[in-house]
Amino acid sequence: MHQCLARSLLTLLPAATIFGAMDIKKINTPNAPQPAGHYSQAVVYNGLVFVAGQLSIDPQTGEKKLGSIEEQTEQALSNVSEILKAAGSNLSRVLKMTVYISDINLWDAVNSVYARVLGEHRPARAVIPTGDLHHGFLIEIEAVAATNS
Repeated sequence: MHQCLARSLLTLLPAATIFGAMDIKKINTPNAPQPAGHYSQAVVYNGLVFVAGQLSIDPQTGEKKLGSIEEQTEQALSNVSEILKAAGSNLSRVLKMTVYISDINLWDAVNSVYARVLGEHRPARAVIPTGDLHHGFLIEIEAVAATNS
């Protein structure tokens, strides 16, 4: 009897009415580079933050920082960190990072900076060698993290 009632409700009411609608919250902070296309710096949904790929761009000046791989990694991780803060999270809440690098031979230098910045926290990670990235960048980093709430 209860299953029949539940099925009847599902056919009469939208699922959001029964289960509660969850809004997707767009994140935008001046402390990270502004999107250059049709996307958000991050979105938050159901307690998770999805951070768009971050390049080595100075958020204050908009300058593309095309220095060493260490400098680029540091700036990209800083941008990810600032977006996470704006979303109510931080680097210690990262569940997974995806790191795109232009040349797999850069990996040791990237991993050194990554380990220093993340410290003891070891989220899941994927490293994807891509060949050339836009505008001469050597690295792009995206993340998925839990919110603090």
